[in-house]
Amino acid sequence: MPNEVGTQNEPRKPSDRDALVVLLELTAHLTESHRRLEDALQNVTDAALRLLPGDHASIRLLDSSYNELLVGARSGEGRQHRPMTFRRGEGLIGWVVAQAEGVIVADVHADPRFLPNRTPNHQGFHVRSLLAEPLWSGGSVIGVLSVSSPHPGRFTGDHQLLGRLLANCSSPPIERARLGRLAMTDDLTLAYNLRYLVPRLHEEMERARRTGQALSMLLMDLDHFKRVNDAHGHAVGDAVLRVFADRVRTRVRRVDIFVRRGGEEFTLVMPATTRNHAHATAERIRENLDLHPLDVAGERAIAQTVSIGVATWDGAETLQSFQQRADMAMYRAKELGRNRVVVAPGPEDLRRIS
Repeated sequence: MPNEVGTQNEPRKPSDRDALVVLLELTAHLTESHRRLEDALQNVTDAALRLLPGDHASIRLLDSSYNELLVGARSGEGRQHRPMTFRRGEGLIGWVVAQAEGVIVADVHADPRFLPNRTPNHQGFHVRSLLAEPLWSGGSVIGVLSVSSPHPGRFTGDHQLLGRLLANCSSPPIERARLGRLAMTDDLTLAYNLRYLVPRLHEEMERARRTGQALSMLLMDLDHFKRVNDAHGHAVGDAVLRVFADRVRTRVRRVDIFVRRGGEEFTLVMPATTRNHAHATAERIRENLDLHPLDVAGERAIAQTVSIGVATWDGAETLQSFQQRADMAMYRAKELGRNRVVVAPGPEDLRRIS
């Protein structure tokens, strides 16, 4: 979309027509009945970067306790790096929730609300100026839309009005999508819950049968997770699960189906994905977790590894057989010493073994 672009020190100012086009397009996308929550959130952050002079935009939604802000979608710079989470009142993002008002900061380094020990150099993008607006539903704040720039003084009062308009027109459809997800979503991690897995897996198997495309599954189990709860308490354990879920979401595609099966066990259903590509994704997840401890609300880094089983549907086996092979591969990874990926043999290999 064309924009009037100023110098590095002069923020661009989209025309009224350009802004109207972006908002109308966004509204049309958000009102589609089949729109998934993840897609809706991504549409909003994409629109924010079309409207506002930043290089990174994010939406964070409050968890079921209304105290922790979880990353829902990100656009722009740094998407491939691990996101940060905030509590109510923590940092500038948490301040927006606690005070229920928007904010423009010309230079975060001069603002005491900014957390200097959590500057996102490790995230692949820099923050110097920031604009953030609360998302409202039913008279309560349910999340925060934020846009940042590596340059100071990038946001004006006009930009804040645009950001507020974007947040206000996005909140109702986002809340409708969020409520539609509650019955099939794990409150803690925002992943789908176990009730959603079987019908969705049946649907994806039928689609793979019609199209002839591959279908793969990862079964992930956090290693020695009980030790985290025993050493640090269940609140930290819950935070580890949330941050792990956020970490996985940044390393998989939007079409992949991420499910919390229970406890510290997760499934990732990967449509149109061969065994080799599923294995590569599993290795990326495992390696990233092994090399980068989980930052739990900026207070401590928790070392955590994961064991992953990979299975690819053969086009004929039952759903139970498909899941069983992923289970067996994951347990084999545990037997081999944990912190590894094991690819399940195909059903024909199992028949030969038996």
